[in-house]
Amino acid sequence: MSSLFSSQARTFPTLQIKSFQPFFSSLPISKNFISLVGKSSSLPKPAAKRFFSIMSTAESPNGLQGSRVKGGESFLRNVLASMEAVYLSRNPTAKAILELVPSVQNDTISYDHIAFRTFGMNGHGIDSLASFFLDFGYTQREELSFPAKKLKALWFSPPSISNAAHYDGNGINGPLPRVFISQLLVDQMSQQTQEIIRKYTESSYNGKKHAALASALGSLTWEKPSHSEFVQLARESEYAAWTLVNGYALNHVTISTHRLKSYLKNIKNLNQFIEENGYKLNSEGGVLKVSPDGLLLQSSTLADSVSFEFSDGITASVPCSYIEFAERLVLPQYKHIPQTEVKEYHRRDGFEVGNADKIFESTSKQQQRAKLETKLLQRKGT
Repeated sequence: MSSLFSSQARTFPTLQIKSFQPFFSSLPISKNFISLVGKSSSLPKPAAKRFFSIMSTAESPNGLQGSRVKGGESFLRNVLASMEAVYLSRNPTAKAILELVPSVQNDTISYDHIAFRTFGMNGHGIDSLASFFLDFGYTQREELSFPAKKLKALWFSPPSISNAAHYDGNGINGPLPRVFISQLLVDQMSQQTQEIIRKYTESSYNGKKHAALASALGSLTWEKPSHSEFVQLARESEYAAWTLVNGYALNHVTISTHRLKSYLKNIKNLNQFIEENGYKLNSEGGVLKVSPDGLLLQSSTLADSVSFEFSDGITASVPCSYIEFAERLVLPQYKHIPQTEVKEYHRRDGFEVGNADKIFESTSKQQQRAKLETKLLQRKGT
């Protein structure tokens, strides 16, 4: 797999953006956007082709009106596909599993949800990403609170789009996923941590207005932090440290297991299959996370790590993203419906704080150490 990261440092193969300024200027987009792009000297190659495809479909502010709904859906899916491309280029475990699972029975993958992390400061929190999804028909749903981690989250249900049948049902081209966006409650952190986060969120200026774009490009909207600042955040909040170096990048995508055709549709079978193929699962609270009503079952791999070159020249390993699995069981009132007739709305919806709290640990130092120990044991075995 071609990765955006070298084995030594976070080094991006790039395309120069400045040479495309005339192209940007010709598009019906704001001057602020053009200015933002102009501040970047380069664009990651894995996202470049998809990015220019996205920009070529840009429409007027009324682009979602009337007969243009189909174009709006295409744009939304292009943005999601670019986010996914960046995610896969940085996370070999996710890429491998998304190829491995369908190979069992020539299956297709549907995403249950995609997730993001944000800083709840200076407008860089949940709203910075939510605005994009709301503009394209998503609906805000319940809020979840995580007091111990000093986090809160909102999830958003996807729109019902009439031409969804046009898509082949695989990944981003399948049913539109739910969106889960969390944010760190920065005002509850120590003064030193608050100052570090404020320094970078304020330095990004209007970057918060283009959070979806930053995710699609795989770009931070602020400058690289120093290693000492990363370490300070990591001491207090793994979530904060992760967000400082990953920004608005996809934190994870989630395979909807019950939509699979093979025996892997049972999440317990899938977990066993994943582990038999050499991948470590998040064991926090048990490998299988089950909601109190027993209807939402979740599990996840451990995050991959990458080498990151900090602003002070220090290169160190930092956690990237992971892949999750979710099985939603049929609600009691629909148990009488034949399995062949069960639709997604017959199943348990939403999220569960207890499950999500443990899933957050997929990027934690403790879980990362467990992953490293597993790799060392595997090497000794060979």
